[in-house]
Amino acid sequence: MPQLTLIVPAYNEARSIGRTLAEMQAYLGRQGFNYEIIVAADGDDGTRELVRERAAADARLSVLGSPQRGGKGRGIRLAVKQARGDVIGFVDADNKTPITELDKILPWFERGWDVAIGSRAMRDSKIEVPQSKLRQWGSRAFAFVMRRLVGLHGIRDTQCGFKFFRREVAKEIFHRQRIDGYMFDVEILFLAQKAGYSIKEIGVRWRDDGDSRLRLVSGNWRNLKDLLRIRLGKYEPLCLVSAEHAVNQTKVAA
Repeated sequence: MPQLTLIVPAYNEARSIGRTLAEMQAYLGRQGFNYEIIVAADGDDGTRELVRERAAADARLSVLGSPQRGGKGRGIRLAVKQARGDVIGFVDADNKTPITELDKILPWFERGWDVAIGSRAMRDSKIEVPQSKLRQWGSRAFAFVMRRLVGLHGIRDTQCGFKFFRREVAKEIFHRQRIDGYMFDVEILFLAQKAGYSIKEIGVRWRDDGDSRLRLVSGNWRNLKDLLRIRLGKYEPLCLVSAEHAVNQTKVAA
């Protein structure tokens, strides 16, 4: 069984997916990890086909997805369902957070934490390429609304695409996760916090890629509706976590 499952959500990333996978596999090889990489690739630009070609020569690599855009949350949910690692996590296909930052994440599982997430908002975070002023304003407005609707007051950055989970925690949370779009990050943290899983937030390196496909107005309206779905949704009860991992509130790094 792989020790680590990396899930890479990708939508029309044919120009960068080969470079991203090469960097990941080089790093994982140097670390000596037993691993698998699952690429959740929607779109019609040939991303899936490129990954399948690489997977034909490497059994540690697999791909799923369809020409239609099913959403990042849906792709990761389907990938978690087939993941076999002891630690399961997802990372951005455009390398916003370098894979080498995994060095900062994995030790926290040895210390007993259930969830470890990369953050752009800690004192030791390093923003190498910042977002535009407009997107920074949008992010602050989103955080203001999100906390009043959903909570998560103890987590400074809910949206960094660098999140990892103990196997049983990932399976439990993503089994109940419903949001297909970008607000799935909020949903899985909401479910983890509600279940009493311990969440460690860790400062990482991050760089904006200037992705022009993100639509501030229509995207934020859709995000608002998804936040309301999370706030008002009736989720089936989560399993009680073991006493050694249960906490009254989410643990947050100082």
